Amino acid sequence: MEDSKKSIKKVIKKDLEPKEVAELGESSASELEKPLKVAKSGKRSIKAQTEASDKEAKEAKKIDSKKSIEVPKTKQKPRVKKYTKNQKSARDMVEKDKLYTLAEAMALLPKISKVKFDATAELHATLNIDPRQADQMVRTNISLPAGTGKTLVVAVISGENESEAAKKAGADFVDGELILKEIAKEKFNFDILIASPDKMSELGKLAKILGPKGLMPSPKNGTVTADPAKAVDEFKKGKVEIKNDANGVIHVAIGKLSFKPEDLYSNARSVVKALSSAKPSGVKGVFIRNIYITSSMSPSIRLDHNEALREARQK
Repeated sequence: MEDSKKSIKKVIKKDLEPKEVAELGESSASELEKPLKVAKSGKRSIKAQTEASDKEAKEAKKIDSKKSIEVPKTKQKPRVKKYTKNQKSARDMVEKDKLYTLAEAMALLPKISKVKFDATAELHATLNIDPRQADQMVRTNISLPAGTGKTLVVAVISGENESEAAKKAGADFVDGELILKEIAKEKFNFDILIASPDKMSELGKLAKILGPKGLMPSPKNGTVTADPAKAVDEFKKGKVEIKNDANGVIHVAIGKLSFKPEDLYSNARSVVKALSSAKPSGVKGVFIRNIYITSSMSPSIRLDHNEALREARQK
């Protein structure tokens, strides 16, 4: 222990030059000769002090090495997106700074589609809402006048009398026991599942399977009802759900490009009207920020949403 104290004392003396020792005076010099006060353990022990000094020396070396090595920053080249000839011609048809009316957009939409299949026409709207707030959620249903152009497969789970009526209305599957067994095996051969309220206890056991697929019946979207036949008829004729996503945007299919422009126009106008009526109570000021019309793999057309709202309310 005394040898270690002497070594520390020598280090202190060695760090000071003779002039500095002389300036300290006899009293200070004598203080250096005194043994250092150290503890047997803890922060004031010899081991702890030497470790701390070694750590400081290492950090100083790291700082010096970082200063000496300067890596020049290389500028990344901007990524240039390349379009095909068809994409370029389609994009050239849409004026970037122009706000289109509903009628103009419906007439232009088939011209900018370059795909070889019957593309789906879509309406997308950005809303001035906070999806995290319960009083700002948007969720409503609407029946499109011209339908969706998609053949939906509807399954119904209800009592015997209701199942027969639903079958006559156009339901594809009405055998409740068979449907439940298929769901338990995670086999989904339907697009929409409609249930009567008394059957929800049986479906509740399968909520973990149906929920992630978006097939769990709910009164909010009209799939839990005491009149399944009426619900089947509405969905078969073109009933769609308008619901915001996590970013406050809605996405609605309004038909196929094989539709007549006037049919697409009537469907789009109905969606805009329903959306304007679905303004939540928690939203103040502007509700709809912008609306775009597009189709599968085509450029988007920005609407004059104020004009579209006025037109939808007038008719």
